[in-house]
Amino acid sequence: MTREQVLERVRAHLADELAIDPSSIDESTRFREDLEADSLDLYTLVQELEDQYGVRISDEQAAKILTVGQAVDFVLATVEVPDAAEAETGP
Repeated sequence: MTREQVLERVRAHLADELAIDPSSIDESTRFREDLEADSLDLYTLVQELEDQYGVRISDEQAAKILTVGQAVDFVLATVEVPDAAEAETGP
């Protein structure tokens, strides 16, 4: 999974949830200030990330994620991506 793939999923979710143009969302976009997302919108995004990527985001961690880029960073840091060597050798 690439950074761009995660960004596209987050962007698509936010655009759908907030009824906005996805092209207006980039990594520096702030959830509350730029998108005017409320607590329910943010809760829904956290649920979506947990469901899509099998990650667990605590309330404390979620409170520190202020931008789209930080959400992408969190997913990439948390999701286990198979090592290239493991993928080649297999089980």
